[in-house]
Amino acid sequence: MTTIATQAPPMRYPKLAQPWIALALSILAELGIALFVLNVVAVPLIAVWVGIPLLLAFVPAARWFANCHRTMLAGFLGERIPRPYKKPPMPGILMWLRTTLTDPATWRDIIWLLVNAVIGFTLCLLSAVLFLASLFYLVYPLLVGVTPEGVFTEPFGGLVTVNFWTSFLVTPVALVAFMIWYAAGERLLKANAFMARSLLGPTESAKLALRVRELAESRAETVDTQAAELRRIERDLHDGAQARLAALSMNLGMAEEMVARDPAQAAALLTEARESASTALSELRDLVRGIHPPVLADRGLEGAVKALALSCPFKVDVTFDVPGRPPAPVESAAYFAVAECLANAVKYSAATNAWIQITHEEEKLHMIVGDDGVGGAVIRPGGGLYGIERRLAAFDGTLTVVSPSAGPTTVIMELPCESSSLKTTPSSGTD
Repeated sequence: MTTIATQAPPMRYPKLAQPWIALALSILAELGIALFVLNVVAVPLIAVWVGIPLLLAFVPAARWFANCHRTMLAGFLGERIPRPYKKPPMPGILMWLRTTLTDPATWRDIIWLLVNAVIGFTLCLLSAVLFLASLFYLVYPLLVGVTPEGVFTEPFGGLVTVNFWTSFLVTPVALVAFMIWYAAGERLLKANAFMARSLLGPTESAKLALRVRELAESRAETVDTQAAELRRIERDLHDGAQARLAALSMNLGMAEEMVARDPAQAAALLTEARESASTALSELRDLVRGIHPPVLADRGLEGAVKALALSCPFKVDVTFDVPGRPPAPVESAAYFAVAECLANAVKYSAATNAWIQITHEEEKLHMIVGDDGVGGAVIRPGGGLYGIERRLAAFDGTLTVVSPSAGPTTVIMELPCESSSLKTTPSSGTD
Protein backbone atom coordinates (compact mmCIF):
# COMPACT_ATOMS: atom_id res chain seq x y z
CA MET A 1 0.00 0.00 0.00
CA THR A 2 1.31 3.39 -0.95
CA THR A 3 0.19 6.47 0.95
CA ILE A 4 1.47 9.82 -0.17
CA ALA A 5 1.09 13.37 1.05
CA THR A 6 -1.15 13.37 4.06
CA GLN A 7 -0.71 10.79 6.80
CA ALA A 8 -3.50 9.26 8.81
CA PRO A 9 -3.75 10.22 12.48
CA PRO A 10 -1.81 7.85 14.75
CA MET A 11 -3.75 5.04 16.35
CA ARG A 12 -4.30 5.29 20.07
CA TYR A 13 -2.80 2.58 22.25
CA PRO A 14 -5.08 -0.05 23.81
CA LYS A 15 -5.63 0.47 27.53
CA LEU A 16 -3.82 -2.69 28.63
CA ALA A 17 -0.82 -1.91 26.41
CA GLN A 18 -0.21 1.45 28.06
CA PRO A 19 1.51 0.17 31.28
CA TRP A 20 4.12 -1.70 29.28
CA ILE A 21 4.69 1.29 27.01
CA ALA A 22 5.00 3.46 30.12
CA LEU A 23 7.58 1.06 31.55
CA ALA A 24 9.56 1.15 28.29
CA LEU A 25 9.41 4.97 28.21
CA SER A 26 10.66 5.20 31.78
CA ILE A 27 13.65 3.00 30.93
CA LEU A 28 14.38 4.99 27.77
CA ALA A 29 14.16 8.23 29.78
CA GLU A 30 17.14 7.20 31.89
CA LEU A 31 19.07 6.01 28.85
CA GLY A 32 18.60 9.49 27.42
CA ILE A 33 20.84 10.86 30.17
CA ALA A 34 23.82 9.32 28.37
CA LEU A 35 22.96 11.16 25.15
CA PHE A 36 22.52 14.41 27.09
CA VAL A 37 25.95 14.11 28.68
CA LEU A 38 27.67 13.12 25.44
CA ASN A 39 26.21 16.05 23.50
CA VAL A 40 26.95 18.59 26.23
CA VAL A 41 30.54 17.37 26.58
CA ALA A 42 31.12 17.36 22.80
CA VAL A 43 30.19 21.03 22.30
CA PRO A 44 33.19 22.65 24.08
CA LEU A 45 35.51 20.12 22.45
CA ILE A 46 34.82 21.78 19.07
CA ALA A 47 37.59 24.23 19.97
CA VAL A 48 40.15 21.40 19.69
CA TRP A 49 38.34 19.79 16.71
CA VAL A 50 37.63 16.65 18.70
CA GLY A 51 34.05 17.73 19.22
CA ILE A 52 33.25 17.77 15.48
CA PRO A 53 33.33 14.00 14.94
CA LEU A 54 31.64 13.53 18.31
CA LEU A 55 28.77 15.84 17.36
CA LEU A 56 28.50 14.18 13.95
CA ALA A 57 27.73 10.98 15.84
CA PHE A 58 25.87 12.18 18.94
CA VAL A 59 23.53 14.81 17.43
CA PRO A 60 21.99 12.39 14.88
CA ALA A 61 21.69 9.85 17.70
CA ALA A 62 19.84 12.39 19.86
CA ARG A 63 17.57 13.31 16.95
CA TRP A 64 16.83 9.66 16.25
CA PHE A 65 16.07 9.17 19.95
CA ALA A 66 13.76 12.21 19.94
CA ASN A 67 12.05 11.08 16.73
CA CYS A 68 11.34 7.67 18.25
CA HIS A 69 9.62 9.42 21.16
CA ARG A 70 7.71 11.67 18.75
CA THR A 71 6.33 8.55 17.11
CA MET A 72 5.59 6.71 20.36
CA LEU A 73 3.97 9.65 22.13
CA ALA A 74 1.77 10.50 19.14
CA GLY A 75 -0.46 7.58 20.18
CA PHE A 76 -1.32 9.40 23.41
CA LEU A 77 -1.85 12.79 21.77
CA GLY A 78 -3.93 11.58 18.86
CA GLU A 79 -1.79 13.67 16.49
CA ARG A 80 1.74 13.53 15.19
CA ILE A 81 4.51 15.69 16.61
CA PRO A 82 6.22 17.50 13.71
CA ARG A 83 9.98 17.45 13.31
CA PRO A 84 11.02 21.12 13.20
CA TYR A 85 14.63 20.67 12.08
CA LYS A 86 16.20 23.11 9.66
CA LYS A 87 17.66 21.81 6.41
CA PRO A 88 21.20 22.88 5.46
CA PRO A 89 21.09 25.42 2.61
CA MET A 90 24.07 23.73 0.94
CA PRO A 91 25.64 20.27 1.09
CA GLY A 92 28.72 19.58 3.16
CA ILE A 93 29.61 18.39 6.66
CA LEU A 94 30.59 21.81 7.98
CA MET A 95 27.43 23.40 6.61
CA TRP A 96 25.36 20.65 8.20
CA LEU A 97 27.17 21.13 11.50
CA ARG A 98 26.71 24.90 11.40
CA THR A 99 23.01 24.60 10.57
CA THR A 100 22.52 22.00 13.27
CA LEU A 101 24.28 23.95 16.01
CA THR A 102 22.35 27.12 15.16
CA ASP A 103 19.03 25.30 14.99
CA PRO A 104 16.96 25.94 18.15
CA ALA A 105 15.34 22.52 17.69
CA THR A 106 18.71 20.87 18.38
CA TRP A 107 19.05 22.53 21.77
CA ARG A 108 15.42 21.91 22.58
CA ASP A 109 16.13 18.21 22.01
CA ILE A 110 19.06 18.40 24.42
CA ILE A 111 16.95 20.16 27.06
CA TRP A 112 14.20 17.60 26.55
CA LEU A 113 16.63 14.75 27.24
CA LEU A 114 17.27 16.19 30.71
CA VAL A 115 13.64 17.08 31.42
CA ASN A 116 12.47 13.69 30.19
CA ALA A 117 14.96 11.94 32.47
CA VAL A 118 13.33 13.63 35.48
CA ILE A 119 9.71 14.54 34.75
CA GLY A 120 9.05 12.05 31.96
CA PHE A 121 10.61 9.23 33.97
CA THR A 122 8.49 10.06 37.02
CA LEU A 123 5.21 10.29 35.12
CA CYS A 124 5.76 7.10 33.10
CA LEU A 125 7.07 5.09 36.04
CA LEU A 126 4.18 6.15 38.25
CA SER A 127 1.68 5.07 35.59
CA ALA A 128 3.41 1.71 35.19
CA VAL A 129 3.82 1.12 38.95
CA LEU A 130 0.12 1.70 39.65
CA PHE A 131 -0.82 -1.04 37.21
CA LEU A 132 1.96 -3.40 38.27
CA ALA A 133 1.05 -2.89 41.94
CA SER A 134 -2.57 -3.79 41.25
CA LEU A 135 -1.40 -6.86 39.33
CA PHE A 136 1.00 -7.87 42.09
CA TYR A 137 -1.57 -7.62 44.90
CA LEU A 138 -4.13 -9.40 42.75
CA VAL A 139 -1.91 -12.47 42.37
CA TYR A 140 -0.43 -12.13 45.88
CA PRO A 141 -2.49 -15.02 47.30
CA LEU A 142 -1.21 -17.25 44.53
CA LEU A 143 2.38 -16.21 45.26
CA VAL A 144 1.90 -17.03 48.95
CA GLY A 145 0.47 -20.40 48.06
CA VAL A 146 3.28 -21.48 45.72
CA THR A 147 6.31 -20.09 47.59
CA PRO A 148 7.97 -21.27 50.80
CA GLU A 149 6.65 -19.84 54.06
CA GLY A 150 8.03 -16.43 55.00
CA VAL A 151 8.86 -15.20 51.47
CA PHE A 152 5.76 -12.96 51.02
CA THR A 153 4.85 -11.90 54.56
CA GLU A 154 5.51 -8.17 54.59
CA PRO A 155 2.28 -6.53 53.43
CA PHE A 156 0.79 -6.61 56.96
CA GLY A 157 3.92 -5.47 58.79
CA GLY A 158 3.92 -8.58 60.95
CA LEU A 159 0.52 -7.71 62.52
CA VAL A 160 -1.22 -10.67 60.89
CA THR A 161 0.03 -14.17 60.37
CA VAL A 162 0.22 -14.57 56.62
CA ASN A 163 -1.10 -17.71 55.05
CA PHE A 164 -3.02 -18.49 51.91
CA TRP A 165 -6.37 -17.33 53.34
CA THR A 166 -5.23 -14.16 55.11
CA SER A 167 -3.30 -13.12 51.98
CA PHE A 168 -6.67 -12.31 50.37
CA LEU A 169 -6.88 -9.28 52.67
CA VAL A 170 -4.67 -7.38 50.15
CA THR A 171 -7.18 -7.88 47.34
CA PRO A 172 -8.89 -4.52 48.08
CA VAL A 173 -5.47 -2.90 47.73
CA ALA A 174 -5.24 -4.39 44.22
CA LEU A 175 -8.67 -3.04 43.35
CA VAL A 176 -7.86 0.43 44.68
CA ALA A 177 -4.55 0.53 42.80
CA PHE A 178 -6.26 -0.62 39.62
CA MET A 179 -8.97 2.01 39.94
CA ILE A 180 -6.38 4.72 40.47
CA TRP A 181 -4.41 3.48 37.46
CA TYR A 182 -7.56 3.25 35.33
CA ALA A 183 -8.48 6.82 36.19
CA ALA A 184 -5.03 8.42 36.19
CA GLY A 185 -2.64 6.13 34.32
CA GLU A 186 -3.42 7.39 30.83
CA ARG A 187 -3.59 10.99 32.05
CA LEU A 188 -0.05 10.69 33.41
CA LEU A 189 1.16 9.44 30.04
CA LYS A 190 -0.72 12.23 28.24
CA ALA A 191 0.90 14.75 30.56
CA ASN A 192 4.29 13.37 29.57
CA ALA A 193 3.29 13.53 25.89
CA PHE A 194 2.19 17.17 26.20
CA MET A 195 5.45 18.00 27.95
CA ALA A 196 7.42 16.33 25.17
CA ARG A 197 5.41 18.09 22.48
CA SER A 198 6.11 21.46 24.06
CA LEU A 199 9.85 20.83 23.68
CA LEU A 200 10.07 18.51 20.66
CA GLY A 201 7.37 20.16 18.58
CA PRO A 202 7.85 23.36 16.60
CA THR A 203 7.50 26.71 18.34
CA GLU A 204 5.07 29.33 17.06
CA SER A 205 7.90 31.13 15.28
CA ALA A 206 9.05 27.84 13.75
CA LYS A 207 5.48 27.09 12.61
CA LEU A 208 5.27 30.54 11.07
CA ALA A 209 8.62 30.10 9.31
CA LEU A 210 7.57 26.67 8.05
CA ARG A 211 4.27 28.07 6.82
CA VAL A 212 6.04 30.92 5.04
CA ARG A 213 8.39 28.45 3.37
CA GLU A 214 5.49 26.23 2.29
CA LEU A 215 3.63 29.21 0.85
CA ALA A 216 6.75 30.41 -0.95
CA GLU A 217 7.29 26.96 -2.47
CA SER A 218 3.62 26.68 -3.39
CA ARG A 219 3.65 30.13 -4.98
CA ALA A 220 6.82 29.35 -6.95
CA GLU A 221 5.35 26.07 -8.19
CA THR A 222 2.07 27.78 -9.07
CA VAL A 223 3.92 30.46 -11.04
CA ASP A 224 5.94 27.77 -12.85
CA THR A 225 2.76 25.83 -13.59
CA GLN A 226 1.01 28.90 -14.95
CA ALA A 227 4.04 29.79 -17.08
CA ALA A 228 4.10 26.26 -18.48
CA GLU A 229 0.37 26.48 -19.16
CA LEU A 230 0.83 29.76 -21.02
CA ARG A 231 3.62 28.22 -23.09
CA ARG A 232 1.35 25.27 -23.91
CA ILE A 233 -1.46 27.59 -25.00
CA GLU A 234 0.96 29.63 -27.11
CA ARG A 235 2.35 26.46 -28.71
CA ASP A 236 -1.12 25.07 -29.39
CA LEU A 237 -2.20 28.35 -30.96
CA HIS A 238 0.96 28.60 -33.06
CA ASP A 239 0.95 25.01 -34.26
CA GLY A 240 -2.82 24.62 -34.59
CA ALA A 241 -5.31 27.41 -35.03
CA GLN A 242 -2.76 30.03 -36.15
CA ALA A 243 -1.34 27.77 -38.88
CA ARG A 244 -4.83 26.88 -40.11
CA LEU A 245 -5.93 30.50 -40.14
CA ALA A 246 -2.80 31.41 -42.13
CA ALA A 247 -3.63 28.65 -44.64
CA LEU A 248 -7.22 29.89 -44.71
CA SER A 249 -6.05 33.40 -45.59
CA MET A 250 -3.85 32.06 -48.38
CA ASN A 251 -6.68 29.94 -49.81
CA LEU A 252 -9.06 32.88 -49.76
CA GLY A 253 -6.47 35.06 -51.54
CA MET A 254 -5.88 32.42 -54.21
CA ALA A 255 -9.63 31.91 -54.64
CA GLU A 256 -10.09 35.66 -55.05
CA GLU A 257 -7.53 35.70 -57.87
CA MET A 258 -8.98 32.62 -59.62
CA VAL A 259 -12.69 33.33 -59.29
CA ALA A 260 -12.79 35.10 -62.68
CA ARG A 261 -10.65 32.79 -64.84
CA ASP A 262 -11.22 29.39 -63.12
CA PRO A 263 -14.44 29.36 -61.09
CA ALA A 264 -14.23 25.60 -60.44
CA GLN A 265 -10.76 25.84 -58.89
CA ALA A 266 -11.86 28.87 -56.88
CA ALA A 267 -14.84 26.91 -55.55
CA ALA A 268 -12.51 24.07 -54.51
CA LEU A 269 -10.26 26.54 -52.69
CA LEU A 270 -13.28 28.05 -50.93
CA THR A 271 -14.41 24.58 -49.86
CA GLU A 272 -10.94 23.88 -48.48
CA ALA A 273 -10.96 27.24 -46.72
CA ARG A 274 -14.33 26.45 -45.15
CA GLU A 275 -13.00 23.11 -43.87
CA SER A 276 -9.88 24.82 -42.50
CA ALA A 277 -12.05 27.41 -40.74
CA SER A 278 -14.18 24.64 -39.21
CA THR A 279 -11.09 22.75 -38.04
CA ALA A 280 -9.54 25.93 -36.59
CA LEU A 281 -12.77 26.70 -34.76
CA SER A 282 -12.84 23.19 -33.31
CA GLU A 283 -9.23 23.49 -32.15
CA LEU A 284 -9.96 26.86 -30.54
CA ARG A 285 -12.91 25.32 -28.73
CA ASP A 286 -10.72 22.46 -27.48
CA LEU A 287 -8.13 24.99 -26.35
CA VAL A 288 -10.72 27.02 -24.45
CA ARG A 289 -12.14 23.83 -22.97
CA GLY A 290 -8.68 22.99 -21.61
CA ILE A 291 -8.44 26.40 -19.93
CA HIS A 292 -11.93 26.48 -18.41
CA PRO A 293 -14.49 24.01 -19.75
CA PRO A 294 -17.77 25.64 -20.77
CA VAL A 295 -19.67 22.79 -19.10
CA LEU A 296 -18.08 23.81 -15.79
CA ALA A 297 -19.17 27.42 -16.20
CA ASP A 298 -22.66 26.49 -17.37
CA ARG A 299 -23.55 23.48 -15.21
CA GLY A 300 -21.24 23.78 -12.24
CA LEU A 301 -18.96 21.18 -10.70
CA GLU A 302 -21.67 18.53 -10.36
CA GLY A 303 -22.72 18.73 -14.01
CA ALA A 304 -19.12 18.88 -15.24
CA VAL A 305 -18.10 15.81 -13.20
CA LYS A 306 -21.14 13.87 -14.40
CA ALA A 307 -20.21 14.80 -17.97
CA LEU A 308 -16.73 13.41 -17.34
CA ALA A 309 -18.25 10.20 -15.96
CA LEU A 310 -20.44 9.78 -19.06
CA SER A 311 -17.42 10.17 -21.34
CA CYS A 312 -15.52 7.30 -19.69
CA PRO A 313 -15.45 3.91 -21.44
CA PHE A 314 -16.58 2.14 -18.25
CA LYS A 315 -19.26 2.76 -15.63
CA VAL A 316 -18.55 5.60 -13.20
CA ASP A 317 -20.81 6.14 -10.18
CA VAL A 318 -21.03 9.76 -9.03
CA THR A 319 -22.08 10.89 -5.55
CA PHE A 320 -22.28 14.66 -5.13
CA ASP A 321 -23.33 16.44 -1.94
CA VAL A 322 -22.12 20.04 -1.95
CA PRO A 323 -24.38 22.98 -1.03
CA GLY A 324 -24.32 25.64 -3.73
CA ARG A 325 -21.17 26.19 -5.79
CA PRO A 326 -17.60 26.60 -4.61
CA PRO A 327 -15.61 29.66 -5.69
CA ALA A 328 -14.54 29.49 -9.33
CA PRO A 329 -10.80 28.82 -8.67
CA VAL A 330 -11.62 25.99 -6.24
CA GLU A 331 -14.24 24.61 -8.61
CA SER A 332 -11.78 24.62 -11.50
CA ALA A 333 -9.02 22.95 -9.44
CA ALA A 334 -11.45 20.27 -8.25
CA TYR A 335 -12.70 19.60 -11.79
CA PHE A 336 -9.25 19.18 -13.32
CA ALA A 337 -8.12 17.02 -10.38
CA VAL A 338 -11.04 14.65 -10.88
CA ALA A 339 -10.52 14.70 -14.64
CA GLU A 340 -6.85 13.73 -14.29
CA CYS A 341 -7.72 10.90 -11.89
CA LEU A 342 -10.26 9.51 -14.35
CA ALA A 343 -7.78 9.89 -17.22
CA ASN A 344 -5.21 7.89 -15.25
CA ALA A 345 -7.80 5.21 -14.54
CA VAL A 346 -8.65 4.94 -18.25
CA LYS A 347 -5.00 4.83 -19.35
CA TYR A 348 -3.35 2.61 -16.76
CA SER A 349 -5.76 0.82 -14.42
CA ALA A 350 -7.60 -1.60 -16.76
CA ALA A 351 -10.62 -0.88 -14.57
CA THR A 352 -14.19 -1.98 -15.26
CA ASN A 353 -15.83 0.32 -12.74
CA ALA A 354 -15.00 3.59 -11.00
CA TRP A 355 -16.62 5.91 -8.50
CA ILE A 356 -16.50 9.59 -7.62
CA GLN A 357 -17.62 11.00 -4.29
CA ILE A 358 -17.61 14.75 -3.65
CA THR A 359 -18.84 16.17 -0.35
CA HIS A 360 -18.39 19.29 1.75
CA GLU A 361 -17.57 18.78 5.42
CA GLU A 362 -15.66 20.74 8.05
CA GLU A 363 -15.01 23.67 5.73
CA LYS A 364 -13.36 21.41 3.17
CA LEU A 365 -14.29 20.00 -0.20
CA HIS A 366 -13.65 16.24 0.00
CA MET A 367 -13.15 14.33 -3.25
CA ILE A 368 -12.64 10.59 -3.57
CA VAL A 369 -11.95 8.97 -6.94
CA GLY A 370 -11.55 5.21 -7.00
CA ASP A 371 -11.42 2.35 -9.47
CA ASP A 372 -11.30 -1.45 -9.35
CA GLY A 373 -8.21 -1.66 -11.56
CA VAL A 374 -4.78 -3.20 -11.10
CA GLY A 375 -3.49 -0.62 -8.61
CA GLY A 376 0.14 0.33 -8.09
CA ALA A 377 -0.41 4.05 -8.61
CA VAL A 378 2.32 6.28 -7.16
CA ILE A 379 3.21 9.94 -7.38
CA ARG A 380 6.21 10.62 -9.58
CA PRO A 381 7.62 14.02 -10.56
CA GLY A 382 6.16 14.98 -13.90
CA GLY A 383 3.31 12.49 -13.67
CA GLY A 384 -0.40 13.18 -13.61
CA LEU A 385 -0.82 12.61 -9.88
CA TYR A 386 2.11 14.90 -9.20
CA GLY A 387 0.39 17.59 -11.26
CA ILE A 388 -2.78 17.12 -9.19
CA GLU A 389 -0.78 17.40 -5.98
CA ARG A 390 0.83 20.65 -7.13
CA ARG A 391 -2.50 22.07 -8.31
CA LEU A 392 -4.14 21.31 -4.96
CA ALA A 393 -1.13 22.60 -3.00
CA ALA A 394 -1.74 26.05 -4.44
CA PHE A 395 -4.99 26.06 -2.44
CA ASP A 396 -3.51 24.36 0.66
CA GLY A 397 -5.14 21.16 -0.52
CA THR A 398 -3.90 17.63 0.13
CA LEU A 399 -3.69 14.42 -1.86
CA THR A 400 -3.57 10.85 -0.54
CA VAL A 401 -3.15 7.84 -2.80
CA VAL A 402 -4.00 4.34 -1.57
CA SER A 403 -3.14 1.87 -4.30
CA PRO A 404 -1.96 -1.64 -3.36
CA SER A 405 -0.32 -3.63 -6.13
CA ALA A 406 -3.40 -5.78 -6.71
CA GLY A 407 -5.82 -2.85 -6.59
CA PRO A 408 -8.13 -1.12 -6.11
CA THR A 409 -6.88 2.48 -6.32
CA THR A 410 -8.38 5.25 -4.21
CA VAL A 411 -7.34 8.88 -4.54
CA ILE A 412 -8.45 11.10 -1.66
CA MET A 413 -8.28 14.86 -2.17
CA GLU A 414 -9.19 17.77 0.07
CA LEU A 415 -9.53 21.45 -0.74
CA PRO A 416 -10.20 24.18 1.84
CA CYS A 417 -13.58 25.66 0.95
CA GLU A 418 -15.46 27.60 3.60
CA SER A 419 -19.20 27.12 3.53
CA SER A 420 -19.72 30.87 3.63
CA SER A 421 -17.88 31.08 0.30
CA LEU A 422 -20.17 28.61 -1.45
CA LYS A 423 -22.35 30.28 -4.00
CA THR A 424 -26.05 29.59 -4.08
CA THR A 425 -26.35 30.34 -7.81
CA PRO A 426 -24.21 29.31 -10.78
CA SER A 427 -21.26 31.53 -11.56
CA SER A 428 -22.72 32.29 -14.95
CA GLY A 429 -25.75 33.77 -13.29
CA THR A 430 -28.18 31.31 -14.87
CA ASP A 431 -29.93 28.32 -13.46
